[in-house]
Amino acid sequence: MKTLLIADDDPDLRLLLQTTLEDPAYRILEASDGQSALQLVRQERPDVVLLDRMMPKLDGLEVAHAVLADPAIRHIPLILLTALEQPADGDGEPAPKVFAYLVKPFSPLQLLETVREALGRMETA
Repeated sequence: MKTLLIADDDPDLRLLLQTTLEDPAYRILEASDGQSALQLVRQERPDVVLLDRMMPKLDGLEVAHAVLADPAIRHIPLILLTALEQPADGDGEPAPKVFAYLVKPFSPLQLLETVREALGRMETA
């Protein structure tokens, strides 16, 4: 069973993502802020992480930078969900090298395909 982490402060969007990704092959974890998401990544070592760009405590870019800086978890594919066309943060810092950026609104099919591609990458790594 593959573990997916959905990190978004919007409960309606978390529910939509969970419903879209619902599959007996997946165990889905949820976090409502970046700090909780980072803690879950470190504890649970999910197979894929879906991160909202704008969350309280730590935003998605901060979580991505922290994950990518940690050798124990940097291999986990990160999918950044953003309403912004440009993935770079507001300070002009370069965007982290995440697996994919999905610009909201994205289609459920696009989400499913991106998650499957990320899982496939993990299996071939």
